[in-house]
Amino acid sequence: MVEDPKRKLLMVLALLLLPSSAQTGNTDRLSEHHCMDFQRANFLRGRKLKVQFLLFTSSSPICGELISADDGIKNCSFNSSLETKIIIHGFRALGTKPSWIEGLVQAILHTRQVNVIAVDWVYGSTGAYPSAVENVTQLALAISQFISKLLALGVSGTSIHIIGVSLGAHVGGLVGHFHGGRLGRITALDPAGPKYTRASPEERLDPGDALFVEAIHTDADSYNFLICDHMRAVHLYISALSHPCPIVGFPCASHQDFLNGHCLDCAKPFLSSCPRIGLLEQAGVNMSRLPQEVKVFFMTSPSAPFCVYHSLVEFQLQKKRNRVTSIEISFSSNSTKDTAKITIPKDQETGKRLLAHRVPLCQINSVTLKYIPKNLFWSKDEPFIVGKFCVAPLPLNSSRTMSCLPWSLTLPSKTDISYELPTACA
Repeated sequence: MVEDPKRKLLMVLALLLLPSSAQTGNTDRLSEHHCMDFQRANFLRGRKLKVQFLLFTSSSPICGELISADDGIKNCSFNSSLETKIIIHGFRALGTKPSWIEGLVQAILHTRQVNVIAVDWVYGSTGAYPSAVENVTQLALAISQFISKLLALGVSGTSIHIIGVSLGAHVGGLVGHFHGGRLGRITALDPAGPKYTRASPEERLDPGDALFVEAIHTDADSYNFLICDHMRAVHLYISALSHPCPIVGFPCASHQDFLNGHCLDCAKPFLSSCPRIGLLEQAGVNMSRLPQEVKVFFMTSPSAPFCVYHSLVEFQLQKKRNRVTSIEISFSSNSTKDTAKITIPKDQETGKRLLAHRVPLCQINSVTLKYIPKNLFWSKDEPFIVGKFCVAPLPLNSSRTMSCLPWSLTLPSKTDISYELPTACA
């Protein structure tokens, strides 16, 4: 048989036109489908729910493959032996594709060899927010039916991980509820507040909706900053998957208690491991039986990779004062400077605070302290204070104690005083 040179040329050109990452994968499979993208809607077309399921794999991380809940699943690149991550976006006011989808898909596939399915419901999420909320139950039923088809193919329910963003977090909760809470995991990235703050557990995300449920809140106080704070959870999650620096949360009753240094370890209720953002099983918590619900807190840096190191800083006055004492404390390395403020209450000797710093404590070259007096019109504060400075990296447990500068410090009013911070790297 004589090979047609034109046919050979066409095959070579087809390979060159494929994404470079796909050339090393199953090129025959990729040549059978076209890359599909999210739909685009507008206010007039956006009310009807029109759902698409787009499959991404390690061999095709930037080329979405349209799959349906019928027998077509058998004829696509879906691998039933791998874990499946299902991404559900939220409200899309302008009817556009979420800008973060590609970054999240690629971050997941960079970390794990899994099936990633992005649920495109842009049509039903466009327009007014209340109309998008009205589509939540119908969308959850559609996704639930799709998952049922996967289960019928032999996919393990515990291998299914739903990642829901904003309104998509509550969609994921309903999907989990429809499957009796037996799906493996739900990750909720800043679940939507409006219409859900007073909803029943059956109508919203709930701790019982999967075997492991985690919710990352970055806009818990107000939705006035919808774009900035609300989407920060997505960027934190992508960063946690893309960078080795861990984002660790510490269990605590309130955010203020956490900042004030009242929650320093993982002992209660996690025994020896604090949860981490990412794809580690049970968020890295090595307990066979987890408590039903725990609040954990962490601090971040202003930009990617967002991860920081937490240290407890403490100042012990040589004698009590009859007014509040404020001390600004800064950690400096070769490339960073991070600051926190200690407040010592009236008639108390010790004040403490958490300080978030972008490099490990052992890379901090110096600590700078500044006493900030409380001068009032009728009363002048003391010109200086005397005390002792101590620090310890978190988690702080029985095997790790605070280290203190071995001398008393005299801090003049409104003056930066710097000291070397001798801490060795392990």
